[in-house]
Amino acid sequence: MKNHLGLVLIGASLLFFSFTKSFTVDDVATAIRSGNISRLSVYLDNRVDISMPDKSDTYSKSQAEMIIRDFFNNNEVQNFRVKHKGESSGSEFCVGILQTRNGDFQTTFFVKQKGDRQLLQELRFLPVE
Repeated sequence: MKNHLGLVLIGASLLFFSFTKSFTVDDVATAIRSGNISRLSVYLDNRVDISMPDKSDTYSKSQAEMIIRDFFNNNEVQNFRVKHKGESSGSEFCVGILQTRNGDFQTTFFVKQKGDRQLLQELRFLPVE
């Protein structure tokens, strides 16, 4: 009986931690590397600052999804190479190079803790010249 109780407690603990685990900047980088807005949208905050060559503003989550989807559709992603990651003022950030069929973009994103999870709050795609 003790063995069964121990297994149940271990299983419940693993289940609890799998649901409460925050994502990392590596998870966001992987989503960007895939060029798939569905994978990336799970990390978006309710409001997201987006900077691109043709637009820069703060958007709702649904608007941000549409804008990023259009960007990925117009710039087919080939790879994303992380150049630097770190922390600053309670946020985590990542800087990398997004390689697309239409050229390379310096990509920077910031995530911040909100409640019990971290959320993507800022995303920049700027052309590398």
